[in-house]
Amino acid sequence: MLEASLAGQLKSLLEKLTLPIELVSSLDDGPKSVELAELLTQIAAMSEKITYERRDDDTRRPSFAVRRSGTDIEVRFAGIPLGHEFTSLALALLQVGGHPSKEAPELLEQVRDLDGDFHFETYFSLSCQNCPDVVQALNLMCVLNPRISHVAIDGALFQDEVDGRQIMAVPTVFLNGELFGSGRMSLEEIAGKLDVGAADRAATAIAQKDPFDVLVVGGGPSGAAAAVYAARKGIRTGIAAQRFGGQVLDTMAIENFISVPYTEGPQFGSALENHVRQYGVDIMNTQRAAKLVPAATENGLVEIELESGASLLARTVILSTGARWRSMNVPGEDTYRNKGVTYCPHCDGPLFKGKRVAVIGGGNSGVEAAIDLAGIVEHVTLVEFDSELRADEVLQRKLRSLPNADILLSTLTTEVLGDGNKVTGLTYQDRTTDASHTLDIEGVFVQIGLLPNTEWLAGTVELSDRGEIAIDDRGQTSVPGVFAAGDCTTVPYKQIVIAAGAGATAALSAFDRLIRTGAPAEDAAAATVG
Repeated sequence: MLEASLAGQLKSLLEKLTLPIELVSSLDDGPKSVELAELLTQIAAMSEKITYERRDDDTRRPSFAVRRSGTDIEVRFAGIPLGHEFTSLALALLQVGGHPSKEAPELLEQVRDLDGDFHFETYFSLSCQNCPDVVQALNLMCVLNPRISHVAIDGALFQDEVDGRQIMAVPTVFLNGELFGSGRMSLEEIAGKLDVGAADRAATAIAQKDPFDVLVVGGGPSGAAAAVYAARKGIRTGIAAQRFGGQVLDTMAIENFISVPYTEGPQFGSALENHVRQYGVDIMNTQRAAKLVPAATENGLVEIELESGASLLARTVILSTGARWRSMNVPGEDTYRNKGVTYCPHCDGPLFKGKRVAVIGGGNSGVEAAIDLAGIVEHVTLVEFDSELRADEVLQRKLRSLPNADILLSTLTTEVLGDGNKVTGLTYQDRTTDASHTLDIEGVFVQIGLLPNTEWLAGTVELSDRGEIAIDDRGQTSVPGVFAAGDCTTVPYKQIVIAAGAGATAALSAFDRLIRTGAPAEDAAAATVG
């Protein structure tokens, strides 16, 4: 079932097991059950601490539990967790088998102390790079707290459930039978939603922090590079991020980061955070900036107000807030977001198997999405506003060769249609004739570029007409002591390697400013009083 190299890696990992575990399956006579039985048998043979038994004690088939022998501690998978979920399977085996988690001790204790009975169900797809974070977080919660249970469900194998619950995006999580959330969620975020008062405690702790020499806002490649380069100078460095990794977490494949022939966004994002943590940077996750207050005096402290109500002070600030997927801004888009309107073809594509869908956007990302979807769906229509596609010619040729793909040029999408629960179509205008048409589809994949996350800076920092932060060649913004880097800036090319380099530049520029200026007036006054 597992190829030799992958099996070898897993066998090596299983040497870390300290407690015996059982693999307990529920199967039927279908081919997927045969595959699952073969996989579980292969895994059980890799370690003397693992046993496998078929009991057929669960209604979802094929499914299986990874259970700590002699206890109620278990995690459950409905389906065959390979693809992006293979890591989730490996971690489940390790953690149920007693291997400790590397999450922060205070976060693990927060999960252990959660008071309540929580039964989670997560629907995933094997091609979704966002799903493993959610699956792994909830699996770990099961291991830590006996009142938490979780089953991870492959939506492609349990299509009746997906249709019945009207799931049109993954990951989608249900808690005790009710919708809990959709999209990427970290362990910290999930625990925070369950733990009443957690947000207030975090805000209080943040508000009590001393001023930073360098405060980085944003945790993508530029923010991570800035934090590393600042911390290496031995100065007090902090980083506040809504989610570490940023937009790169939604990137399927990375093949052009120099010295790394191939990686995937989630792995790259995790590596960024691990690297930053090695330098003792104060990382404040799940924090979103709301306002920048420039220093009141020359060389004074810059203030960053957070949506939580807390504020952070710093002698210099580096803005690396990145960008997000651009919306069409047409009626029905927000109404049917995650109900047929989606922005990740790799994640959600398998949920539209055998259906008719549209892709909006004729650049590389749009054409690549249409090509990928054509192998899954009944029919895909690519809708492009311009009179020609902007994608590379090799991609265009591939798309035009597909028998179940159409291309609409000079076409303006005007509305997403639905029945109140899911997408049923879209309307568009032919820009050459002004005629309006309706396209009967069940999914809309939006691939029209990115918008900088800079709205909160309007009126404070100079922005371009595209909303990008205006910077010079040193990363300096229009506000003294405030620098910026990455996709949120006027840098001409939005690439990971360029963002990382820009982050390093901004950090070195911030350090240069610090060594050329005296202590802020606020600090000098405090020293005098003391």
